[in-house]
Amino acid sequence: MSFFISQAHAQSAGQQPPPGGDLFQLGFLVLLFVLFYFLAIRPQRKRQKEHAEMVAALAKGDEVVTSGGILGKVVRLDDHYVVLQVGDNMELKFQRGMVSAVLPKGTIKAI
Repeated sequence: MSFFISQAHAQSAGQQPPPGGDLFQLGFLVLLFVLFYFLAIRPQRKRQKEHAEMVAALAKGDEVVTSGGILGKVVRLDDHYVVLQVGDNMELKFQRGMVSAVLPKGTIKAI
């Protein structure tokens, strides 16, 4: 039965870890966080700020694209909602945050 259980051997007293090893690990973690901040967190916050400014600047008559890919012209605005005219006599209501881009004037007619 001894072939199922591996033998445990006591580890002999070895060398001590080099001094400053803990400081190196702490420095590495700080460096990793700083790198993550500049590569992920900061650009995402910038995109969120730009999107919030774009949504706040929506005006009647703007041509927009929603996050679902629907093109429309802004007919009415509310604090939380926007009504888009997507066709003849067809209006849809969306949350303002779902507007993903404002298009140049005349884009819808060109399509």
